[in-house]
Amino acid sequence: MTSAVLAIDIGGTKMEVGVVDADGVILARARTATPASDDPELLFEALGRIIVDVLERSPVPPTACGVGCGGPMETGGTTVSPLNIPGWREFPLRARLIERTGLDVSVDNDAKALALGEGWRGAATGCRNYLAMVVSTGVGGGVVLDGRLLDGAGGNAGHIGHVIVEPDGRPCVCGGRGCLEAEASGTAIAGMIGRPAAEADLAMRRRCGTLVGRAVASVANLLDLQLAVVAGSVALGFGDDFFDAAQVEIGSRCGLTFARPTRILPGGLGADGPLVGAAAVAHSRGVMVEDGDR
Repeated sequence: MTSAVLAIDIGGTKMEVGVVDADGVILARARTATPASDDPELLFEALGRIIVDVLERSPVPPTACGVGCGGPMETGGTTVSPLNIPGWREFPLRARLIERTGLDVSVDNDAKALALGEGWRGAATGCRNYLAMVVSTGVGGGVVLDGRLLDGAGGNAGHIGHVIVEPDGRPCVCGGRGCLEAEASGTAIAGMIGRPAAEADLAMRRRCGTLVGRAVASVANLLDLQLAVVAGSVALGFGDDFFDAAQVEIGSRCGLTFARPTRILPGGLGADGPLVGAAAVAHSRGVMVEDGDR
């Protein structure tokens, strides 16, 4: 396994860069707000500045680079078009990062990266079948089955944020209606209550958990998995109100015998999850999920 990697997390609200060692320990890190700009070069330069900062402060030089970025994207991050970063449409992220860092660069969806990280050092360690989710500015997911991360035809498997949870519900940025992301993301909640999602009342926190539980139940019924690990500022910020409501909804929606034991747990990596996940992308994904099951 690579001794240390440059880990990059790119989201609609923030960009973060770190150097992560082979044990998943973050040795240096920096973050910046994602510019609200339609200029793709301005966005990339903001990322480039914190890359330089971290490389200068890291106690060891990284030998590879792993990236978690919002999607959708072409396989391997050849181009990325994050729904929450309108300034990047078919942006050649991987090639630009190779040029900027001189490192071998591996790119995947940020929620799929989190799934790898949670299986490596988080709440899904030792589990071969699970769903990992991010409920934050947007909603994303990654699915591990039989110890392998699902990719799909174009590398975009796991987009649980676009499972329909409210038929004829709110319009979604993807062009659909009633998607989980349109109903339970931080952006959606802020739009509904007219202030930051962190200020949502108890009813909204429980509604968010209920809708996430509804989506998790659908995935559990479909894919025969019994664990969902959820991270992100909204889910973790809402805490027990969110997770209790989600578990109740899972219990009411999972009628099949194999799906009834499905549990939903907070991510085990906390604020380190995005960078640890990005580091996991740089490693061979097949060895990140240990043998054994829960």
